[in-house]
Amino acid sequence: MKYRKTDEAVARLTPEQHRVTQQSGTERAFTGEYDKHYEPGIYVDVVSGEPLFASSAKFNSGCGWPSFSKPIDNVTEHSDSTHGMRRVEVRSRHGDSHLGHVFNDGPREMGGLRYCINSASLRFVPRTEMEAQGYGQYLNQVEET
Repeated sequence: MKYRKTDEAVARLTPEQHRVTQQSGTERAFTGEYDKHYEPGIYVDVVSGEPLFASSAKFNSGCGWPSFSKPIDNVTEHSDSTHGMRRVEVRSRHGDSHLGHVFNDGPREMGGLRYCINSASLRFVPRTEMEAQGYGQYLNQVEET
């Protein structure tokens, strides 16, 4: 499957999705659709559809945004010194969508990283629909229902 950013995909974004993914915005803590979402499946870039995170790597960090211990693939990291902080920004490889940031305060037993991701940059694909939507190769990274 070929993942890419298209004008049509960007045009379909809600104002909040556009602000977050295209303008490197951040949704308000505890307001995102996937903060307390724990259904088995994968999270893909809302713009390009590229697979980003598996539900098996998701954990409740209490920070107010969906948190993952590691990406599936398609995630790039960039230095971010905005807002007077030194952080590591996370973007999607093919869609170049702003996803959030990665920190080294995640659970040690899961590798120690916390990918703090905006719900507005994600689309969830339930495990039961992964094969039909072309994500069958990632089923082994998702827990059984």
